[in-house]
Amino acid sequence: MFAGIAGRYDVMNRLMTAGQDVKWRKYVIEQAHLPANGRILDIATGTGDIAQEALDQVPDVQAVGGDFTIEMMQVGKQYPERQAIQWVGSDTLALPFISDYFDAVTSGFLMRNVIDVEKALQEQFRILKPGGRIVILESSPPKKNILRPFILIHLNYIIPTLGKLIAGTSEAYTYLPESTKGFRSPEDLAQVMARQGFESVSFKLFMFGTIAVHVGQKPV
Repeated sequence: MFAGIAGRYDVMNRLMTAGQDVKWRKYVIEQAHLPANGRILDIATGTGDIAQEALDQVPDVQAVGGDFTIEMMQVGKQYPERQAIQWVGSDTLALPFISDYFDAVTSGFLMRNVIDVEKALQEQFRILKPGGRIVILESSPPKKNILRPFILIHLNYIIPTLGKLIAGTSEAYTYLPESTKGFRSPEDLAQVMARQGFESVSFKLFMFGTIAVHVGQKPV
């Protein structure tokens, strides 16, 4: 499914979020607290937006982008400015990296797509150095409030229509709202992170509560 939208993935992200996703990714890397000459893994990197943001903010960092969908990374490799990213085919539930290796692990719109959230978090915990940080950017189910009807219109109708017009398919962009509505609340995800061993877990909401950035730390 993701292979089929690889060529239009970045354009769709800008349109669906009215360009706000650029700010969210900047915030993700700011929260990663990367040291000079540090190492960061961006899982489900897609075309490498977050990995490139890491290089923009900390130019001497070693940025690794991992993804299960090779076609997405192939699109990212075509960008001249993303040649410093190390691209690695990766299964989120069995990451091909040694333990205690990365200073930070990030992901954008990954967690609602994995079949085992706990296992995915355990793998990220394993490869982080003691004191390393996990930063998760993910969509959240719309809360029951006055904005909910308008948010549901955006999810159920506007996004699939944009997908059909821009990406040539509505399938992936029908799956997106359905998976969002069925995912854990930000509070629930924070609790799951804490149960997997992460400390100082917190989250910040964006876009009327439909986007959350969670942060946690591996104990020293």
